[in-house]
Amino acid sequence: MLEARKLTKRYAAIPVVQNVSFTIHPGEILGYLGPNGSGKSTTVKMITGLIEPSEGELWFRGESVLKNRLWFSKQFGYVPEEPHLYTHLTGREYLQLVGRLRSMEKSALERKIDSLLDLFGLADFRDTQMSFYSKGMRQKVLLSAALLHDPPVLILDEPFSGLDVTAALVFRTLLQALAAEGKMILYSSHVLEVVEKVCSEVLILHRGCVVAHDSVARLRDLRSSASLEDVFSQLVMHEDASAVASQMIAVMRG
Repeated sequence: MLEARKLTKRYAAIPVVQNVSFTIHPGEILGYLGPNGSGKSTTVKMITGLIEPSEGELWFRGESVLKNRLWFSKQFGYVPEEPHLYTHLTGREYLQLVGRLRSMEKSALERKIDSLLDLFGLADFRDTQMSFYSKGMRQKVLLSAALLHDPPVLILDEPFSGLDVTAALVFRTLLQALAAEGKMILYSSHVLEVVEKVCSEVLILHRGCVVAHDSVARLRDLRSSASLEDVFSQLVMHEDASAVASQMIAVMRG
């Protein structure tokens, strides 16, 4: 299992993430939610090693992640919030680079690249520089890179960003199938509808702190809410959305 224990990140003594703890077992998808600035991406970056926590621990299968970063880097696939790619490379070249960095055997790597690009509808663009790709196409390359080495852990930060409806439906189904195979998935997103449908549990952050952590069904029951969106609104929104919208319209009308 993947376990975070009291993860904390401070910048100039100001906590951005504070005492965040959770566990993801094989076969589980943890939805990681919060408004902008709540600390979601900071948490993801601590797990993936892009930044180091100020305090706290990370454990995977009984081993300290913080003491074994190189080992853990081979255990997860990561889709970042922003599609930062080497856009002078083609889609195929980028995936070849990722596979080589992960020491994948060449023939298996090439076979997987061809299959994934085909399944994501990018076969005709495999030898096109990614500078000519749309945002959705680049997102599909990032998803392919995360899946390429069949990792036991997937860390996904807004993975549906830029995807069309068809690709999003396929990927949502894929997530459920991967969980059924025993993958451990951290799914950070603003798309509450998808989180509600695919996640085993949900953790909600507000100003860097955990304000809820439970199954979607139990959170709805506890809050007497019909949807995850209602639960989210109760926990993190401290203003009347309708009133704010009316004020904006008033400003527009001058």
